[in-house]
Amino acid sequence: MAKLDHAQTTKKRRPRTCVGCGEESPKRELLRVVRGTDGAVRYDPTGKANGRGAYVCARRQCVEAAKKKKSFSRALKAEVPDDLFDALLERCREDG
Repeated sequence: MAKLDHAQTTKKRRPRTCVGCGEESPKRELLRVVRGTDGAVRYDPTGKANGRGAYVCARRQCVEAAKKKKSFSRALKAEVPDDLFDALLERCREDG
């Protein structure tokens, strides 16, 4: 029986990059937007939905910067509805 290498059994936890400010953060600290297999772009509260994902910090200025720069549209290769930004802004922390 072959001995398993420890590096093979642990899952890598790579940081994700915010499309608003460009800073790297752990996945759990960011808001995820996903273009699903049906082509619809929506907020993904679970962080596990199938499809192409993009992340933004839970700060108001990052969401506004992402909207201004059209970062989600570029990252997801799809048009992003304006009401998505309203939904993200509702989930932002008050201190940001």
